[in-house]
Amino acid sequence: MTTTVPSPARPRVALRDRVLKLAELVTTPLLPTDYLDLIDPLRSGADLRGRIEAVLPETRDAATIVIRPGRGWRPHTPGQYVRIGIDVDGVRQWRAYSVTSDLTRTDGCISITVKAIPGGKVSNHLVHRTAPGTVIQLDQATGEFVLPAQRPAKALFVTAGSGITPVMGMLRNRAHDGCDVVLVHSAPTADDVIFAAELRDMAADGRIRLIEQHTDTAGMLDADAIAALVPDLHERSTWACGPVGMLEALEAHWAAAGLAESLYTERFRPTVLVTGEGGTVSFAKSGTTVDADGATPILDAAEEAGVLMPSGCRMGICFGCVLPLREGAVRDLRNGELTTAAPGDGVLIQTCVSAAAGACDIDH
Repeated sequence: MTTTVPSPARPRVALRDRVLKLAELVTTPLLPTDYLDLIDPLRSGADLRGRIEAVLPETRDAATIVIRPGRGWRPHTPGQYVRIGIDVDGVRQWRAYSVTSDLTRTDGCISITVKAIPGGKVSNHLVHRTAPGTVIQLDQATGEFVLPAQRPAKALFVTAGSGITPVMGMLRNRAHDGCDVVLVHSAPTADDVIFAAELRDMAADGRIRLIEQHTDTAGMLDADAIAALVPDLHERSTWACGPVGMLEALEAHWAAAGLAESLYTERFRPTVLVTGEGGTVSFAKSGTTVDADGATPILDAAEEAGVLMPSGCRMGICFGCVLPLREGAVRDLRNGELTTAAPGDGVLIQTCVSAAAGACDIDH
């Protein structure tokens, strides 16, 4: 008796691949996904992006940016930050900002609150020049500056300037429930206090005890002053966010008092990239390092050093050479535009038309 085994049905994935190949031929030099990105940049399966819905002034130099994240966004934990990528003067810049929104908001949006700092390229762009409708890159929220699952009976928050933003994310999500909360916040003047009206309302309602220090008239807030203002601080778990000098002083004071384990600090250290013509190109996975000039494509420099690289047309058309830039800066040889990446960014670049613009690290 002969058993006939039916031929397996041709998998749908093969048909899909053929359709995509045909679409690539029709849409060259762009890829089909490039057109989808134009039509629906927030769609499922795309690189995580967000669209700025509103820019809401908070003070003369701070604003809350309301963002509608793409469908891949996962809910954050209050106190965490998100890294955003935004194009400023033709260069993709990445910065980290605390998420300040309430988890219960029903419109699907999140918010970050940004203070424009003197000379800050991204912060000034976001606060003063960004328009609703701008599409930005997003990472998932991360960070350990959060409240524990078991809330302490007493908590102290010490913040200065924009250091209030992660704490506001906690307070808006009811950090004060079942907890005796004291907030010590410093700013140059009463008008410079970000979220001033909301914080003062919380204090008036008895949800928190708010201590404001206006440094233009009262001077800088130091650890000894905080100890005097909050005499029971040794009974409190403390979260502090603000300038590095303030945090270092608090850490030294808390350590000297034997309270180091009850102090949690958050500091953002922006990465300043030194760009130029050419530089050292490192390939993370192969462990190879190449010295490249500012006129030679990274693809060519790598191959000359014996690094096996993905490639295709070598003209910037087929996208067969795309690799993640883990850190550093490259220059597009076609138009001179810079692309930069801080550690962990993984910004995609075309190695056949990109040259080193300083030291850079390629994920390959």
